[in-house]
Amino acid sequence: MKTDELITMLSSGPDVALGARPVRATALPLLGALLASAALMLAILGVRRDLGLEMTVPAFWLKLAFSLALAGAGGLAVKRLAAPGASTRALPLFVAAPVLALWTVAAAALWLAAPEARADLFWGSTWRYCPLLIAVLSLPPLAATLHILRARAPTRLRLAGAAAGFAAGAAAAAVYCLHCPEMSPAFVGFWYLLGILIPTAVGGALGPRALAW
Repeated sequence: MKTDELITMLSSGPDVALGARPVRATALPLLGALLASAALMLAILGVRRDLGLEMTVPAFWLKLAFSLALAGAGGLAVKRLAAPGASTRALPLFVAAPVLALWTVAAAALWLAAPEARADLFWGSTWRYCPLLIAVLSLPPLAATLHILRARAPTRLRLAGAAAGFAAGAAAAAVYCLHCPEMSPAFVGFWYLLGILIPTAVGGALGPRALAW
């Protein structure tokens, strides 16, 4: 965005919207990034052989819905933070709602489980590398989202970068669902969220430099 265009936009009042960009300018980089994440997942992990059977279990759709809901919240945050003066007051609610909902389900599952089974429900068998794998898969969508933001007019650069990382991490978590063997809401609610927060921190650290204009 050119400086004179930004001045004109700011002079029109608070909570302004940027002019619409061609869909391909946003959709194509994001689609390419998601395909890259999927290709990376297939190359280093592969799809679960019993994915068809797993998809008949409600717990699979719960972890996928959790990831997609956070991706949607992150995408909304990116959209709002791309414009100076845009309201962000409702964003914490959109981010927190899926987390609190899943934590409620996880708490109920842990409460109903036998005491000796609770540790397995939380730790699973992949906790050592699950967050790291989500973070690795988030790299393509993080790069694409930062690229898109650079063409806009973010003013809160660190926060915008963090939002980009959060959206990318959640999208990567959705891709990772196709490989992940874990089905426990307690596992997903903690370790998936940790995996999403890693690119959030990376995006926040990169924001001031990557989005400077």
